[in-house]
Amino acid sequence: MNASELKEFLDYKANQYNNPDFIDTDPIQLVHRFERKEDIEITGLLLSTIAWGNRKAIISSGERILEIMEQQPYEFIRDYKQFDSPFVHRTFNAEDLDAFFRSLKRIYQNGGLEQAFANHSEHSGVYGRIAHFREQFTQGDFPDRTQKHIANPLKNSSSKRLNMYLRWMVRDDKKGVDFGIWKSISPSELHLPLDVHTGNVARKLGILTRKQNDWKSVAEIQGKLVAMDPNDPCKYDFALFGLGAFEGF
Repeated sequence: MNASELKEFLDYKANQYNNPDFIDTDPIQLVHRFERKEDIEITGLLLSTIAWGNRKAIISSGERILEIMEQQPYEFIRDYKQFDSPFVHRTFNAEDLDAFFRSLKRIYQNGGLEQAFANHSEHSGVYGRIAHFREQFTQGDFPDRTQKHIANPLKNSSSKRLNMYLRWMVRDDKKGVDFGIWKSISPSELHLPLDVHTGNVARKLGILTRKQNDWKSVAEIQGKLVAMDPNDPCKYDFALFGLGAFEGF
């Protein structure tokens, strides 16, 4: 395919998968239970953090987190002291969840999650925003073992789950999947949540040459996606993921 044909193909696939039917197969369905900004933000961050592995297992673990929060995410975080319930999702356990709860409480005492993704003083764009968030979130007595669950683009992590979280919070295309509740970040900044599916499909289509799924690959593919749609490059996440996860492209 030439560049024009590739854009037409990916636009078609993005539109095919970016619709409410997608929600029923994705962990984002749990976030869609809520309407208040803070509830959406909190649930979205926790769900995106555990979004690796089997999707049914992710949804099941997400249900457990909502049970722990008594289906009231913001009130639970605002008043949080401790919890002694069992929890494990792969390598993310009760100690990690407690650390997230405590950090979220502190974040909301100091302006909230959207503000935590403010521009970084040294690094621009989403790269800097994720780095800034990580700095804010891991302050204080944040456990060493839990550090691995917060991606660090400064160490070349693809930051897949945080890029996905930003897509959920920022994109507002009226298609019913993403929430578009954060107005301080432009959709034009968003980067692809690079994972096995999106990476493999991108390589087959010739829009990614690097073999590793790291930030350098995220930056490489970003240039190609921006060329196709400079205002909303992350919409192609639906196309690339759908082709890989649902069509075995």
